[in-house]
Amino acid sequence: MNHLAWLNDLPKTWAAKPLRAAAEYVVSNVDKVPLEGELPVRLCNYTDVYNNEFITLDLNFMSGTATTNEIAKFGVLIDDVIITKDSESWDDIAVPALVRESANDLLCGYHLALVRPRKQTMDGAFLFRCLQAKPIRVQLELAANGVTRFGIPKSDIGAAILPVPPLLQQRAIADYLDRETARLDALVAAKERLLELLTEKRRALITHAVTRGLDPHVRLRDSGIPWLGEIPAHWVPTRLKFVAKVRGGLALGKSYGSASLMELPYLRVANAQDGHIDLTDVATVMVPANEAVTCMLQAGDVLMNEGGDADKLGRGAIWHAEIAPCLHQNHVFAVRPNTHEIHSVWLNAWTSSEGAKGYFQSRAKQSTNLASISSTNIKEMPIPLPSCDEQALIVEQLDYLCTQLDTLCASTERSVNLLKERRAALIAAVVTGQLDIGDHDVRRRSVE
Repeated sequence: MNHLAWLNDLPKTWAAKPLRAAAEYVVSNVDKVPLEGELPVRLCNYTDVYNNEFITLDLNFMSGTATTNEIAKFGVLIDDVIITKDSESWDDIAVPALVRESANDLLCGYHLALVRPRKQTMDGAFLFRCLQAKPIRVQLELAANGVTRFGIPKSDIGAAILPVPPLLQQRAIADYLDRETARLDALVAAKERLLELLTEKRRALITHAVTRGLDPHVRLRDSGIPWLGEIPAHWVPTRLKFVAKVRGGLALGKSYGSASLMELPYLRVANAQDGHIDLTDVATVMVPANEAVTCMLQAGDVLMNEGGDADKLGRGAIWHAEIAPCLHQNHVFAVRPNTHEIHSVWLNAWTSSEGAKGYFQSRAKQSTNLASISSTNIKEMPIPLPSCDEQALIVEQLDYLCTQLDTLCASTERSVNLLKERRAALIAAVVTGQLDIGDHDVRRRSVE
């Protein structure tokens, strides 16, 4: 089988064994529901494993309960490897984490498998890196079954073929990969920090432009809005409802009886992203013509999402009639500017500013994970308003500066992706014996 082609190139001193010959493993059934009469424990859950390479006691484990048998069976030890057994996607499964710290009350939770290496055959840190390597992990991905949720059968976990070098070499490989992945991770972290700074600079540029304009010597006056502060004296502070119409969208699931229907595309929250329209997946709906007219998008409409992450609330993008005709769902507001007073690009720039961000967050209804804002609050949003000609000049300069920043961001994102790909390739090459870590030149080139 192609996914086992690496077996043909193993070093002569290495063996290949099924996981069950190199480790013991169990699939946990300890769920998060506490039961009376059981002992209190801490549960290492799915997200603890999925989001962390290493399990340590500083993680915020969930409290739960378990029987004495469950504690004995699913208690985790240092050098155990825990993998995600279930997933919503077959190719995002069997994600491993290495236990570096443990405690008597720490258990492996539901949707996970606990893999304990046999000390005379397999080193835990090496096993962890094996299960990180795509050539090894793909066996478990292909074994996963399901339709909307995928799981790995227990027997297939044990059947996965692993490379097994001599123990001393396993430990040397694990130590080497710890050093090299840490080095690559530091480079990734530095570039991701640069991305954060570029994003902050972009927002600061936009905020300054839409609250101060281009003239550094312009005379200022109080806007009358405490959080907005001073604006150029010749600008007019207003509210969105006075310069644009905020249009609600189509409510899905209606029954239209025997009315004649037409099929039309419509935009959902997933399509109206922060700063761009994503048209990779556009749904359609059957509606009567008279209702379609009330929810029809026009070129120049500024789309704003009703709900989502608090820091992205209310912000969207300009609709350029990429699809015509096209409707919008009721969770996506279409703001149609009065073009004699305000340009779409000015309104869109303003919604990306710190001032608008603060306004949206102050008026939002917050739930556990998401926030939402009403059309009434959207209409009441304050906007500093220069003349249409000045709006156009400011946005033109903004486009030039933001394009430069966006180009730098795109280049940095590519670097991050390449570093992550190099990290994955390095792990795969070393644990399958394709790179000899004893060769100084190979080691040096692997991190350049």
